[in-house]
Amino acid sequence: MKFGVSGNPGVISGTYAGAVVAFICVYVAGFAWSWGPLGWLVPSEIFPLEVRSAAQSINVAVNMIFTFVIAQIFTAMLCHLKFGLFICFAVCVVIMSIFIYKLLPETKGVPIEEMTIVWRNHPHWSKYFDEDDAKFETSKPKDIASA
Repeated sequence: MKFGVSGNPGVISGTYAGAVVAFICVYVAGFAWSWGPLGWLVPSEIFPLEVRSAAQSINVAVNMIFTFVIAQIFTAMLCHLKFGLFICFAVCVVIMSIFIYKLLPETKGVPIEEMTIVWRNHPHWSKYFDEDDAKFETSKPKDIASA
C-alpha cells in the first residue's frame, strides 16, 4: 500500500475505494458531532450580554472568511502536501484542543449575565480587565465551580 506521495495512485480496487469513502463518512460524522458546532456554540455562550450580538456578528464573518480561504487553497495544498495535509489538520486539532482546555472557562450552569464575572476570575483572562469593567458586573460572584 502506498501513501500516494507521487501524486499517481494507480489503480484503486473497489474495496479500497469503498473503505476510503466509509472513512470519510465517519470523519464527517465525527466532526459534525464534535468540533463542527463549537465554532457557533462557544461564542454564543462566552460573551456577556453587552457585546453578544456584535461578537456573534464578528464570529460569523470570520468563520465564513476562513471557510472560503480553506476551500480555495485545499486542492493546491493537497497537491503539494499529499497526505501531509491531513497531518497538518490533525496538528491543528491538537492545538485547538489545548487552547480550549487551557484558556476557555467552563460555562455549564453559568447564567449569561454572569459571564463577565467568569472572565474576570479566569487565571489567564483576568489580567485584561481594568476597574472600569467592574461597572458591567451586576452581582458578586457565586461559587460558579459548584454550579
